[in-house]
Amino acid sequence: MKKILLLSVLALVLFSCGSNKKTADYPKPMYEILLQQNDGGGNIHFYEILSEPNEIKMLLNDEKLKGKINTADVQQSNFVILNMGQKPTSGYSITVDSVIETDENIVIKVREINPDPNAMVMQVISYPYTVVKINSKKEIIVK
Repeated sequence: MKKILLLSVLALVLFSCGSNKKTADYPKPMYEILLQQNDGGGNIHFYEILSEPNEIKMLLNDEKLKGKINTADVQQSNFVILNMGQKPTSGYSITVDSVIETDENIVIKVREINPDPNAMVMQVISYPYTVVKINSKKEIIVK
């Protein structure tokens, strides 16, 4: 009986002595897609880079981006709006294919996705766009 009691106390002591070691701080990813919509973008095809604080602050008020951007991002990040322009049907989208950081800049390769010619799509005009957060203040080149 004493052995069981002693083992129980020992087990309780060992399991209750947890480590206070913090989890490792992992580096932020180079980019995050904050919003990708098949409709709601601009009429024309363009890429817009937002790097100035007054430009980025306008994103803080966007309902669709609420909670995805904070005030620290204004000083630490750049943002890119990828706009595919007006499309004749649904099924179009625009996204990031890759992001490469060099010593001088960030190179973003964009991928535009068109619907398959045989796909069933809605006959509605759409305006696909994507908002990307780049976790760097380096110059951005979009390809």
